[in-house]
Amino acid sequence: MQNSQVRELLCFGVTPGSGNAALVVQHDQSSADQRQQFARERNKPACVFIDTATDGSIVLDFFYPHRRSPLCSHATLAAARVLLSAERPRLAVRTAMHGQPLTLILQGGEVFLQLSPQPAPQVALPDGLEQQLLAAPGILLASPPAIASVGSPKLLLEVADSATLQALTPDLQGIADWGKQHGVSGAYVWCRRPDGALEGRSFNHLDPAAEDGATGVAAGALAVLLKSSVTVYQGANLGTPCQLRAEFLDESILIGGKTEFA
Repeated sequence: MQNSQVRELLCFGVTPGSGNAALVVQHDQSSADQRQQFARERNKPACVFIDTATDGSIVLDFFYPHRRSPLCSHATLAAARVLLSAERPRLAVRTAMHGQPLTLILQGGEVFLQLSPQPAPQVALPDGLEQQLLAAPGILLASPPAIASVGSPKLLLEVADSATLQALTPDLQGIADWGKQHGVSGAYVWCRRPDGALEGRSFNHLDPAAEDGATGVAAGALAVLLKSSVTVYQGANLGTPCQLRAEFLDESILIGGKTEFA
């Protein structure tokens, strides 16, 4: 990390100076293990390393404190804020783990991530799975459980309302074990708000204190599932109220939200 440049950005914040933090690292030559150690030590929700491949293309490598990730949308938006300018308002990049193509867009002073829906694991979702994973005997979902993906597959569970959502204390180890077995990156529990927006919580960590304040890949997965554009609120219970927008464009999804330097 000796000659690297590190910047912190806040993504999806509802108010100035708020949002989900991401570190953007440029000019870094360290190994994947060293990057994981850096992410663990800095303990921010996500780190993205911007690399240049031998063919000159830009590659984004994502790390959470606990693991490397195939995709992180809020870190991608942070990278977009660093990389884009009026002279370069659009940039094609790809992810390090799976080579997924992404398009970064600067439009009207805001940054967006455009990407395509991805195949989701075909997993049998047995009756009672939500009760088991959410550690909530008797809980009733408002719609059938589903898996959808824009690059990081999510188990999507719709509950009745915000009160039910916020009261959850799920089996985080059980979710992690189930996800590892089936190639799914955590559970995203959501509900519909009276104002037409959605509200969600992401369960993708073993430590309750590490709950994600904003999960753009989940907002994208919801747009894929519902086949419509969505506005998702998340993180207020953590003191980091966030608003995420995912626009459904048939063949692609556009994910955006406020992104600023910390």
